[in-house]
Amino acid sequence: IVLDRDGVINQDSSSYIKSAEEWIPISGSINAIARLHQANFRVIIASNQSGLARGYFDEAALARMHEKMNSMVGDAGGMISAVFYCPHSPDAGCSCRKPKTGLLQQAEIELDISLAGDYFVGDNLKDLQAACSFNMKPILVRTGNGRQTELSLSKEIKEKTLTFNDLESAVNWILKKR
Repeated sequence: IVLDRDGVINQDSSSYIKSAEEWIPISGSINAIARLHQANFRVIIASNQSGLARGYFDEAALARMHEKMNSMVGDAGGMISAVFYCPHSPDAGCSCRKPKTGLLQQAEIELDISLAGDYFVGDNLKDLQAACSFNMKPILVRTGNGRQTELSLSKEIKEKTLTFNDLESAVNWILKKR
């Protein structure tokens, strides 16, 4: 399962999450990730982090945010298999910035897996577009930018997308479906 980070796992901010102190988990998200891991899901994070290119934080600050996330998930009995992120600005023209699928391709190569048919949980249109482009099952959560995104979805994407209030609700559904 692939998860976006900001707005799905942790609270998002229009002024960017710039430090481990600002990285605050959304209620239930850490335990949801732990439950996925305990149910033998490989949990992968794929996140656009243009704050790096914009100079809002550096690689060391991002590493501290991810260390905090990994530590909290570990304390809850789970594990995140890998974190992939795009460090580029929106206008850089890279292949890794969602909705492009470079992060997903990188995950497949580095982890020697296929993500086709797997779930991708996000809170914005770029996440859903990347999921659809990569033949994954898109899930929208209403946390972060999710409520706003839900209102603006095209009929085509809306028909392909499952929608839940938050990551915990999505995980509850996924685990019941198994």
